Amino acid sequence: MNSDANWLGQAQQFQGELTQRWQQALQSFQQAGEGAGALPGLGFAPDKLKALQEAYVREATELWNQGLTGNPLSGDKRFANDAWSRNPVAAFSAAVYLLNARTLLGLAEATDADPKTKARLRFAVEQWMAASAPSNFMALNAEAQQKAIESKGESIAKGMQNLLADIQQGHVSMTDESAFEVGRNVATTEGAVVFENELFQLIEYKPLTKQVHERPFLFIPPCINKFYILDLQPENSLIRYVVEQGHRTFVVSWRNPDASLDGKTWDDYIEDAAIKAISVVQDITGARQINALGFCVGGTILGTALSVLAARGEKPVASATFLTALLDFGDTGILDLFIDENFVKFREMQMGQGGMLKGQELASTFSFLRPNDLVWNYVVGNYLKGETPPPFDLLYWNSDSTNLPGPMYAWYLRNTYLENNLIKPGKCTVAGQKVDLGKLDLPVYIYGSREDHIVPITGAYGSTRHLPGKKRFVMGASGHIAGVINPPAKNKRSYWTNDKLPKSHEEWLKGAKEHPGSWWPDWAAWLKGHAGKQVAAPKSYGKGVKYKAIEAAPGRYVKVKA
Repeated sequence: MNSDANWLGQAQQFQGELTQRWQQALQSFQQAGEGAGALPGLGFAPDKLKALQEAYVREATELWNQGLTGNPLSGDKRFANDAWSRNPVAAFSAAVYLLNARTLLGLAEATDADPKTKARLRFAVEQWMAASAPSNFMALNAEAQQKAIESKGESIAKGMQNLLADIQQGHVSMTDESAFEVGRNVATTEGAVVFENELFQLIEYKPLTKQVHERPFLFIPPCINKFYILDLQPENSLIRYVVEQGHRTFVVSWRNPDASLDGKTWDDYIEDAAIKAISVVQDITGARQINALGFCVGGTILGTALSVLAARGEKPVASATFLTALLDFGDTGILDLFIDENFVKFREMQMGQGGMLKGQELASTFSFLRPNDLVWNYVVGNYLKGETPPPFDLLYWNSDSTNLPGPMYAWYLRNTYLENNLIKPGKCTVAGQKVDLGKLDLPVYIYGSREDHIVPITGAYGSTRHLPGKKRFVMGASGHIAGVINPPAKNKRSYWTNDKLPKSHEEWLKGAKEHPGSWWPDWAAWLKGHAGKQVAAPKSYGKGVKYKAIEAAPGRYVKVKA
């Protein structure tokens, strides 16, 4: 009884210290913003704080009682190995850590603040707790200690080698990068570069059918990543799938910018890249209209380019597909935490007139959106356990980062994430034209992934409210990449359809029907209806001297490292 009483006293004292430290942190956070009016007053909701205190004492008591009779176990995968349960001290430290993590997150929720400030506090706590987990430290990680003993110290030596190698390459290894080479075992669909300028190369792919549809097809991938996410391996290549469906296929391969491009603007990317690519595909194929797809930021670029062309009275694209893309930036999910007027002004001062956003900075930002899965998991495996992560083509691509020109990036931040100007008719002037999505009366296929943390499903659905043409919206399972790269042969996951398009995604989902497997065949059937009649497949790349084959796909640009 005395030990229980002592424990209760210690638990209450520690909980009080947690609250006091959190209040001090809030005061510092508030003082940092005073004078600029950047932050509102912060405090705790008394009822929530009281409930949190009671819950902490209750759970701490239960934890102590469990600790007296056995090892407390956790469903958290970081502590799932038997080595944790066999070591009472390690198991108890993990359980205490998880209790404290829940308490700190509860304190963030109990804070009286506007939703964005509260979300930022929650994000900061999540980052701190992810970094401070006992699994991240050799002195506390029972599994890493056991491996060191069993390997007679070899795992520690290997971990040090991995750490030095990662320091040398400038990022934490998520996969065995030596197992892949662009053009050898990723990005292998046969084709040739038929045009290039300082911003992109245009790749034409070799037909795999005797006949092709008369309207060619153009992929515009995101410029913040390499295009070969769409062409990883033959069995999961969306590009190869489109070619197999009988489409004469082209893709924009963005140049990885260096100092020579540090003054390029959003206008340049629209006029000299997206619009130019559309025009070149028309010239090569002789088609009056083409079909086009924009993926992620590529979708924002495609939508902007089509608006510029519509303002000029031109309609060279017969149908458009938007994959996990934002046109309406009213809901940007977790990325909204980083964007406010002060942040955008800082970026504009830093690189708005020239400069470069380094690819590694972008990659780190996206990784820390899921720190346990994309950062600390590899820190523990690579360095504490001395493991080499297995080969995985998607994670190799994820580590192959790209730079962005500063002026282009600064314009994008202000006009999309901060001010959401693309959906305001006439608000933006791009390439000399007023942007108005309401003029895009072409048929569109809009795809969003249900668990996407970069383009929330509600954000993807938002495009349906601004595009006046005939629309089809489809939702796939999983996240930003895994939901898109879901080939039919794997028969994995599922997708949802609903021919009606109510105002909100929530209403749409109530009437949606789930289908097993990949959404690709649904899209292929839709695209076929806009692709025109069958014509003989071309026997050579490009067209004449003007658009002759420059080099074999995937070309030089995609191989340039950031």
